Amino acid sequence: MQILTPLKKLAADANVILSAVAGKAALRVFLEEDIDIVTTQFNIDEVREYLDVIAERYKISEEILESQLKLLPLKIYPRHSYEDLIQKASKKFSGRDEDDIELLALAMKLKVPVWSNDRDFQHAGIEVFTTAKLLKILKA
Repeated sequence: MQILTPLKKLAADANVILSAVAGKAALRVFLEEDIDIVTTQFNIDEVREYLDVIAERYKISEEILESQLKLLPLKIYPRHSYEDLIQKASKKFSGRDEDDIELLALAMKLKVPVWSNDRDFQHAGIEVFTTAKLLKILKA
């Protein structure tokens, strides 16, 4: 699939942030200098909830993972920045993972695609990129 307009900004889900923090494939997307990556404070809180799981799985200390998280070139938006679209996003996500509503609202507010490996976004009426799809597009 050929992208006609260059990707300038993406709204990152917790799963891709966790992958990047663990040094996995998603980190290569974060290192692309031409793409601004944004997320919600809600997603950052969700990432922090799972740092212990990632630490155990990959045998990396939580402190190192927290440091990696802080080093990611990521703009974090507070809820009030996109709160006016929470209800609309919630309707689009009816019956799906409610943890994804805030990221959808932010993506709608900023008019940017979502970067997630979560299939719940596939029917949310917004452009979605998986890590594999981004790496192929970026040839990273």
